Amino acid sequence: MKKWPLTIVIAGVGGLALAFGLAQVLPNLRTSTSTIEVNINDPELIKKGEYIARTADCVACHTTLNGEKFAGGLPMLTPLGAIYSTNITPDKETGIGNYSFVDFTNATKHGVRKDNSALYPAMPYPSYQIMPDEDMAAMYAYFMSGVKAVKQANKPSEMPPVLNWRWPLAYWQFLFAPERTFVPETDDAVLARGQYLIEGPGHCGSCHTERGIGFQEVALSNADSEEFLSGAVIDGWRAKSLRGEHDGLAIWSTAELVDFFKTGRTDITAAFGAMAEVVEHSTQYMTEDDLYAMSAYLKTLSPKPGEPVTITAKVDTTTQKLLDGVYDSRGAILYAEYCQICHRADGKGVPRIFPALDGNSAVYSRDADSVLQITLSGGRMPDTPHDRMAFTMPEFINLSDADVAEVVNYIRNSWTNQGSTVDVDDVVQMRHFLSKKPKAGTDFPPDLSITAAAQGANHE
Repeated sequence: MKKWPLTIVIAGVGGLALAFGLAQVLPNLRTSTSTIEVNINDPELIKKGEYIARTADCVACHTTLNGEKFAGGLPMLTPLGAIYSTNITPDKETGIGNYSFVDFTNATKHGVRKDNSALYPAMPYPSYQIMPDEDMAAMYAYFMSGVKAVKQANKPSEMPPVLNWRWPLAYWQFLFAPERTFVPETDDAVLARGQYLIEGPGHCGSCHTERGIGFQEVALSNADSEEFLSGAVIDGWRAKSLRGEHDGLAIWSTAELVDFFKTGRTDITAAFGAMAEVVEHSTQYMTEDDLYAMSAYLKTLSPKPGEPVTITAKVDTTTQKLLDGVYDSRGAILYAEYCQICHRADGKGVPRIFPALDGNSAVYSRDADSVLQITLSGGRMPDTPHDRMAFTMPEFINLSDADVAEVVNYIRNSWTNQGSTVDVDDVVQMRHFLSKKPKAGTDFPPDLSITAAAQGANHE
């Protein structure tokens, strides 16, 4: 009997040693070599690499608020604790200055660092894996010669001991990031280009696809499943479905999508939260051809099974009541006091300035996270040269939890909107989440904005 516990200990230690040893081998099965010789001083290659880095939105995660570009340090919350993005400038001590082209490719496409350690899946290498090595070569030239070297040490994760071990990530990669290549769904060159940008460098699925039990994207392409790009809640925002249902892209035209990617707004809606950063740092710089290709491809995606393509019509009785000064609920009073000046009595807002609340799928969607978050924390449109100045939604964090629930429910169910009910507990949970949430990665220039009492604007 005395030997039984010792047997368990020996077996446990042996099993752990075996698992650790195998984890050292698994990354080697993912990595690749290349015969491409990269001239990192070729100006055309550097320019091409800069554009590809824009399509991949590298700056969003690898730059902190007011920090040096690509120097890392952006905190990302996980259920186990915060992790920090790394320095990807060409500094030889703290960045990737000592990375060879093969090292760079293996990290970016396969999630394996120069020291053979697995990268956290916060890095979207399952998407980047389909990018060709020629594009990797261009990006490598850009990061080695087109980016300023910044000496800034990388921060360790804040995950507790044992849980912060990297070697078990090799098993995550084996299970959830298998080797894959780009397979176009069509012979149409435009749609294939759009599919590639959405599925690969754009890594749209990282936010717009639900995560599974292992925090993996449940689908990496439309061929995998119609769950791909069917919407998710991430970082406290509702990343809308990009498929063909009503609260997805059914009511969007291809031209509106191009406009949104380029400017961060349409006549009805505007980008806030994480999507504002995507427009700010990535899509606004993309060519018209690429913007059209992405938009056209998204419009080919069928609705998520079981989701409605249309909704039941509802007669608007809200507008006239507000115009007549008939406030028949606490929510109506709050809307008139805080929101109506910008979003108007008819809930239509002002085109390209204050987003509409009526008929805006981000307002009445099943998940109210976006409306709750922007009501409590505010937000702003991305700053681009393609439109008017960037307008700001102020925070209403000083409203009571009950009042936030009242006004959000009023907005989600007034005019023609038909949303589910938010309760005080939902507001409490969002307020708690925001108290723990790090600030956004990159700052916006403050001198180009106008503060507006724009209640309930949305993150698409």
